[in-house]
Amino acid sequence: MPIRIFIDQGHNPSGVNAGAEGNGLREQDVTYEVGVLLYRLLNDDPRFEARLSRPTAETSLGTSNASSLRARVEMANRWPADYFVSIHCNSNPNPEINGSEVYVYRENTQSYWLAQHILNAVTRAAGTRDNGVRVNPTLYVLRRTAMPAVLVELAYLSNPEDAQKLRYDKEAFAWGIYNGLLSYFGYPQL
Repeated sequence: MPIRIFIDQGHNPSGVNAGAEGNGLREQDVTYEVGVLLYRLLNDDPRFEARLSRPTAETSLGTSNASSLRARVEMANRWPADYFVSIHCNSNPNPEINGSEVYVYRENTQSYWLAQHILNAVTRAAGTRDNGVRVNPTLYVLRRTAMPAVLVELAYLSNPEDAQKLRYDKEAFAWGIYNGLLSYFGYPQL
């Protein structure tokens, strides 16, 4: 039985729950594309089966921030997924702030250990700074999922160097998440 990974590409293409913008990039476009690349990597590997929250770039979920987040969680819970990976990009008013981080609901859980593997592999593949695994129990997609869940902040749209990586090397971020999953499950990394 393949391991079921639900990939949530954070944010809608426009309107409610649209994402951050910076350096000519829109979060919802980057998360969509990285999610599709990860989806292909996972579904090409017989050990995994993946589904996307946004199968097309135009897919818009919900009519408010709350219903958009709820729709993503319900899709994963109904499937049912074994793991939930939400993909985001960060932004900060200070353009010097950069790097990758992964959020989880609480420490010392499967989510926390998965987050450590993903963060190590993403920073290695994409060359971003490791900002650590962070606990944030207020995030809806981490609170309401019925399976271990992580929220990956790939890099900062607001930082020029990170933005270049997000623009030109989306494959490295997808590859990093994939290798993090392989590492977590004890499979050799590629």
